[in-house]
Amino acid sequence: MPEGDAVWRTARRLHEALAGRVLLAADLRWPNLSTARLAGVGVDEVVPRGKHLLARFDNGWTLHSHLRMDGSWVVEPTATPPRRVAPRRSGGRPESRGGGFVRAVLVGPEWTAIGVDLGMLDLVRTDREHTLVGHLGPDLLDPGFDAGLAVTNLAAAEGTVGAALLDQSNLAGIGTIWASETLFAERVPPWTPVRDVPSERLARIVERARMLLTGSIQHPVPTSTGVRQPGRTTYVHGRSGRPCRRCGATVRVASIGAATRERPMFYCPGCQGGLGPTDDGRPIGPLGALRR
Repeated sequence: MPEGDAVWRTARRLHEALAGRVLLAADLRWPNLSTARLAGVGVDEVVPRGKHLLARFDNGWTLHSHLRMDGSWVVEPTATPPRRVAPRRSGGRPESRGGGFVRAVLVGPEWTAIGVDLGMLDLVRTDREHTLVGHLGPDLLDPGFDAGLAVTNLAAAEGTVGAALLDQSNLAGIGTIWASETLFAERVPPWTPVRDVPSERLARIVERARMLLTGSIQHPVPTSTGVRQPGRTTYVHGRSGRPCRRCGATVRVASIGAATRERPMFYCPGCQGGLGPTDDGRPIGPLGALRR
């Protein structure tokens, strides 16, 4: 799932392509939205909120989208004449693009934005955006980020510090990549109960997470190591079965979080306090597969 830095870059790309322009045509290929009329509507701005995208229009409405695991927004030059957005026949399959299904098309005078395999799509009054994103904690990439509130939210969470970082209601924008990299950098075992982490250490964790995300928003290849060559961009994430860059122990991956909400957490047992409780210790291959 794209994390906050990737969503931030997507929002910037959409904003540069559409903001300040009037839509020539639009097609929302989503239940209950297919009859929405956005042609002739001006785009005020496109902004990120954690892992969510908000396209605000000058008619007082907002198009909300979430990429989930496989979604993306593609921006391409508007065809001349502009791309014709034709109604689809009832029961017809959605248009395919690059192996995914087109869920939204926004046609501007210069650029067309195409939403592919979107995980969520909603059209709400702008003053009702809170019904969709009001549950989110402070956004790590918001210039007005409230670090104190983020620390308070984490301290009040139940369960492990790794799962608490991934809970978007505590702080928004962080996913498995930056949670793993943050906890490794701070030498914190991901399965440590939040109640056992002092508030000053939680503050350092939040500061580190924000530093990592803000350092990655300007480049399409995120890195925590400062190196963007394939296989060298992270310390632990995606490196199970390989030696830790810091201590040489074997990096491992194990599940974290409550049942039905488990996520993979990469970590170094040498730097982060030994095997996690959900890690059975069996040998792990370089791609995370267990060696049997």
